[in-house]
Amino acid sequence: MIQSLINLFFPKACAGCNSFLLSDENVICTSCRHEIPLTNHHKTKNNEAFSKFYGRIDLEFAAALFYFHKKGIVQEMIHKLKYKGHQEIGAVIGFWYAEELLFVEELKDADYIIPVPLHKKRLKERGYNQVTSFGEALSKSLNVPYNETILERNVYSKTQTKKTFLGRSDVTTSIFGVQFDESHHNKHFLLIDDVITTGSTLESCCRELMKIPGAKVSIVCMAMTQ
Repeated sequence: MIQSLINLFFPKACAGCNSFLLSDENVICTSCRHEIPLTNHHKTKNNEAFSKFYGRIDLEFAAALFYFHKKGIVQEMIHKLKYKGHQEIGAVIGFWYAEELLFVEELKDADYIIPVPLHKKRLKERGYNQVTSFGEALSKSLNVPYNETILERNVYSKTQTKKTFLGRSDVTTSIFGVQFDESHHNKHFLLIDDVITTGSTLESCCRELMKIPGAKVSIVCMAMTQ
């Protein structure tokens, strides 16, 4: 009763279209859920996300849940998650994707979920890593520990959204580092991020994780540019 009154006077808005949510809707309205472009990457290993890294890095699996289009629903959601503090969006996406990833054979032996890290200065500025809620939701659903201490970002750099592919590659070649001990040897690391664009940042993170003896790496992201 109390929650119904709160929703009546302070209605929650959809993260995708900003329309008021109905009482049985959570974060994303039913209409947006039907309109969001899904990749279906989880249905096959040789998908376009996996192919993006072919010849660059040896992955076990790679996938994204949504396609990211400029001025689309997914861009609106990730913008709110990344810059407006709406971490509940990441959690909803994580629980949503986990329902599909539970059946991916290549991920059944995953040992750790690892977020692409923010530099300490960027983390202080923003107050949170935009993929934390996504990763924690995946961790809870897939029963795989979430670990944000193994991979670290050593160099503070400006946002890469407007950099060219070459520029991104130059910037990301040495800004990450890895901290590990023998307990991390021969483990399968599931690297997560918000959007796959050129893949250069993810590739750099993978290379660091692969410095761990016997490491295997997979990638799962919320979205991928198309």
